[in-house]
Amino acid sequence: MAKSKSDLLSEARANVPEKTPQEIRTALAKDHPLIIDVREQSEWDEGYLPGAVHIPRGFLELRIEQAATDRARPIVVYCAGGTRSLLAGRTLSDMGYARVTSLAGGFTAWKRDNLPYEVPQKLLPAQRARYARHLTIPEVGEAGQLKLLGAKVLLVGAGGLGSPAALYLAAAGIGTLGLVDDDVVDPSNLQRQILHSTERIGMPKTESARRTLTALNPDVRVVEHRTRLTLDNALELVGAYDLVIDGCDNFATRYLVNDACALLQKPNAHGSIFRFDGQATTFVPGKGPCYRCLFPEAPPPEFAPSCAEAGVLGVLPGIIGTVQAIEAIKVILGKGEPLIGRLLVYDALGQRFREMRYARDPSCIACGEHAQKKLLADYTEAGCAVKF
Repeated sequence: MAKSKSDLLSEARANVPEKTPQEIRTALAKDHPLIIDVREQSEWDEGYLPGAVHIPRGFLELRIEQAATDRARPIVVYCAGGTRSLLAGRTLSDMGYARVTSLAGGFTAWKRDNLPYEVPQKLLPAQRARYARHLTIPEVGEAGQLKLLGAKVLLVGAGGLGSPAALYLAAAGIGTLGLVDDDVVDPSNLQRQILHSTERIGMPKTESARRTLTALNPDVRVVEHRTRLTLDNALELVGAYDLVIDGCDNFATRYLVNDACALLQKPNAHGSIFRFDGQATTFVPGKGPCYRCLFPEAPPPEFAPSCAEAGVLGVLPGIIGTVQAIEAIKVILGKGEPLIGRLLVYDALGQRFREMRYARDPSCIACGEHAQKKLLADYTEAGCAVKF
């Protein structure tokens, strides 16, 4: 027998209890139900109940089992005015969800009662166009892109490793990039440091990098720290960011970056290069070892010649710096498997990657059981020249 809209709503009301906004608010604090918003995307963009899961009515049957794995858990369904949520509640009841409630009057009544709601961040049309290829990836999507736009990454060094890392992080839409470097652009840099150009010789590297990065993506805020990372400023600089890209080329700064990140619980995407060889790994405090676990002591200077003395293949930093950028994005998104406890070693001449595993050292002075509570008094410069 054919049924009218009124018939369907009557049957839904017979099966699905309706509660007022105030009753729902009490239930949220007491029973902690799953909240399902069945409105369309344009309605969701205007605001939603805190903690709500958005499943448009047309996708309810397809997606509900992913959001609600426990059919005994209480569920609150709401729409704009209370009609769609009743019909959605009837559907959920037919699917075996035993404790479904509809918000009487819907989101309109909730707002009318001056109850709290949230307005989602959303991308502007120009940003949707720019990051279109990210938005189609399930592991990124709009929520992930908003995470990237809200992230703050500090790059220690605007040179060989910092150049590709900064360019790809800027292109990806990392909202704030901090650059620590006190050097100026030199002709010898241009063989590998692609942030800079011939007409910028003599210009501070942070200024040159800022011009390049903001021209690439105006969404990105570039903060210049025209200084060297030191014992006096390390905690302040690292503390202002979510994650660090270690692109320096001397052991003193590497240990300083590591120790500051360990103290402040900041992830550190590390990279290093030498002639035709490169290495990359990621240190995440609390989840794995740190740089001192991998290299407890710096080698003597005679075993670690400077970049000027040893040389470096100009393309090599592009490989390792890009790996660092990927690691940073994975950590920010909370996706994939970062290089925690794994050292990725690249041989350009043999065109080979290999992986070495390493473990946390319980006696490590930076992350061990009796780790230091402050930075060491002295970070002796050793190995490669201090220029980034």
